[in-house]
Parts: sequence; C-alpha cells; structure tokens
Amino acid sequence: MSDPLELGRVTGERPPFKYSALTRVWFSDTDAQGVVYYGRYLPYFDHARTEYHRHLGAAVHAEGAEFVMRASSVEYHAPARFDDLIEAFVRIARIGRTSVTYECAAHRLPDGERMTTAAQTLVLVDLVTRRPVPIPEGLRVPVRAFEGEDLAE
Repeated sequence: MSDPLELGRVTGERPPFKYSALTRVWFSDTDAQGVVYYGRYLPYFDHARTEYHRHLGAAVHAEGAEFVMRASSVEYHAPARFDDLIEAFVRIARIGRTSVTYECAAHRLPDGERMTTAAQTLVLVDLVTRRPVPIPEGLRVPVRAFEGEDLAE
C-alpha cells in the first residue's frame, strides 16, 4: 500500500499540539461507576504517540536500541464515559541526550472538554546492556522539522 492509513491528524486546534489521534471509549474501558478507568488513558496516549511517529515517518527505535518508559504522570480533569469520542493530542516537548519528553492531552468531542493531561519521558536504551544511549540525529531531524520552535533541546 503506497498511502498508509493514518489514524491521526495534523491539527492546529490546541497549540502547542500539532497532532492528534481519535479513539472511542469502549465498554471495557469503564469501571463500575461507568467512567473511564484511570489507567485506560495510557493506551489512548500510546496510540496517539504511535500515530504521531507514523505521521513523521520517524521510527520509535534505533539500530540495537529501543525507547522505554522512564516516567509518566497523568492529571485527571473530567470523567469520560462509554462511547465518548476522545481526541488524544500528543507532542514531543523536549529531546535530551538520551530521552524524549512527550506532552499529551485528551479532550472529549464534540464539546472539547479536557479529560486528562499527561507528561511521559522515554529513554533510548541499548537492547543488550539496557543502558541509556544517545538519540541519533536521524531520529531528531523529523521531530525538529515538525515541532519547530516549540521543541526544547
């Protein structure tokens, strides 16, 4: 397939975010109170991160190395419920020597109410030694081009 299906989109709706992905709240995402179980937002953000990198054409790994989660913090602002449509915004806010910090936000559509915000830091580690390794320039270039002045290095 020469034109892969993207499950996200470029957007200028919520600066500094430039990319988002849509997801639907499934029944299995909800708890006994009928709201999205707090841990289910992490897969929504994983989905958005994956589509973000697919859009950039930037791999989420380097030869002999992979990104692993170092830290994740989520703040909950409003409850989402079964069948809500969620727009998960994602951006790389910072690229360090061995780590990348993402910012995420989930908003309900069509009203745009903010459900959650998150920050996640991933570290590039060698697959054999499991030690941090420098992020190659080839992984930085597409992120710089997309995020522009909003990217901290």
